[in-house]
Amino acid sequence: MKILLCFGTRPEWLKIKPLIKVLENYQLLFTGQHTDLLKDISTDYEIKINQNKNRLDQVVSDCLLQFPDGDFDAVLVQGDTVSAFACALAAFHRGKKICHLEAGLRTYDLKHPYPEESYRQMISRISDTNLCPTALSKGNLLNELASGGSHVVGNTVLDNLLTYKDKCEYTNKILVTLHRRENHLLIHNWFEKINNLAKKYSDLEFILPIHPNPKVIKHKNLLSYVNVVDPLEHSALLDILVKCKLVISDSGGLQEESSFLKKKIIVCRKTTERPEGKKSGQLSICESPDDLHGIFEELIYNYEVDGDCPYGDGLSSLKIAKILNEKF
Repeated sequence: MKILLCFGTRPEWLKIKPLIKVLENYQLLFTGQHTDLLKDISTDYEIKINQNKNRLDQVVSDCLLQFPDGDFDAVLVQGDTVSAFACALAAFHRGKKICHLEAGLRTYDLKHPYPEESYRQMISRISDTNLCPTALSKGNLLNELASGGSHVVGNTVLDNLLTYKDKCEYTNKILVTLHRRENHLLIHNWFEKINNLAKKYSDLEFILPIHPNPKVIKHKNLLSYVNVVDPLEHSALLDILVKCKLVISDSGGLQEESSFLKKKIIVCRKTTERPEGKKSGQLSICESPDDLHGIFEELIYNYEVDGDCPYGDGLSSLKIAKILNEKF
């Protein structure tokens, strides 16, 4: 069995990387979004994303036209990016088996998150093997009558955190990240509310690694009471996460990582595809910037986490390797 692992963004790489340590026969396809990744990673195939006024169209086109015709038996895509969808479609057109890592996450709202919710639903229609992080995500696929086999394996991003788990403590740090497409029109409002909190709670250090997207960084001047830093390597971000008292973010992956490292997170989005954390009390949805102050004040005095992480145990890659070896 030889499997082609597809990735192009840093979050995708973080979730693919644990598999590389346990799979014996694989190839890597880089789909070209975060090119700085290649300075540390050797790949078998690369797709060059050309410039176009509609980048989503261009990514789909380039992935379809440049997809390799290699001697692999199956293609694994991760998550819900446009390139994950495009590579799954390219594999489908070539009659290759498709494995979907992090399958079954749903909001059932195509605008939140946009466009990711649509991509993950479409991938599910053509996947042969669905590697689901939770029983809820597997249940979503069963309810949708998805044709592929579904397995609950946890989330591989947590496999990267096993060495951090014993380092956790609660200090005066507040970790903040905001970047998602659906928040771009409200970034200035979010930043104003976060800055007001940082001003009021001057004993806390609000740390925000600024996203390089121009629609985000142009509002950087609003964060006068916030420690704004350049984008961080994942290990540096984890060093803050294990020490912080609370997280404010619109990230998907941070919802899982925060839970695993016993940190509560305020999710600045209308909804989440990871509702398991809501049930356990580790995750609070903040639909509007105007709601942030009240939610923060409630959690900052009730920040400790007692329950287990609902998204996995940090051993997902071993479970996945066993499934793939048996299946192919």
